[in-house]
Amino acid sequence: MTVSPEHELLLELQDLIIGTDSVADFLGGLSVIAASSISRSAGADIECGVTLKHGKKTATVGGSTERAVHLDMIEQRVGDGPCILALKVKKPVLMADARTDPRWPGYQKALIEEGCFSVLGVPMQLNEDASAALNFFAPATGLFSEETIAEAARFADVAGRAVRLAVRIGTAEGAADDLAKAMTSRTAINLACGIVMGQNRCSQAEAMAILINVSSHRNQKLRDIAEEIVLKVSGEEPVTYFDK
Repeated sequence: MTVSPEHELLLELQDLIIGTDSVADFLGGLSVIAASSISRSAGADIECGVTLKHGKKTATVGGSTERAVHLDMIEQRVGDGPCILALKVKKPVLMADARTDPRWPGYQKALIEEGCFSVLGVPMQLNEDASAALNFFAPATGLFSEETIAEAARFADVAGRAVRLAVRIGTAEGAADDLAKAMTSRTAINLACGIVMGQNRCSQAEAMAILINVSSHRNQKLRDIAEEIVLKVSGEEPVTYFDK
């Protein structure tokens, strides 16, 4: 029996939902899968950040790499860009060339300094009150072809359906209520990822996979595992700080 790529993706996302405790955790893991999928489509190393919109607020909740998180957070500080616009217009938004696109000069200057020359924002509807966007970052122009953009949109559609199903049937415990808390719930996991990366000299994607595996084997929530690691190393519980 031949399994369609969409069905394979749904199975992968199902495993991710089961292995995580919250929508925020799921979105962080999702960025790793998204980056891998679009990298194959584009034929280059594409990174992915995830922005969550709840009410009128947006915030970065995860990324396939630390750099992807950093690039996504730059857009949050600027207050506008392809990802944020994609959330507003509810369709993919492409910055084809950061050197020539005139729409977001402050953001573009920062991207060029980081060696990022093209960005694709793709929206993902979660429920009536919340949505997310996948922010794909490319190291060169011309990588986001029409086919790759269509692939990213299909990925976001399948992922959005997976999240909505999880919320509907309660696969992720408290998922509906967790949407409001997701902007602060990534702190412990991001810190734990950094610790695991330092200890194992591995990538963030590999560190996230290690945390998810530990969570599954111990039958403990991913956030609890992360908090244990941070507490053991620093002697303090993780704290989330917000820009004023």
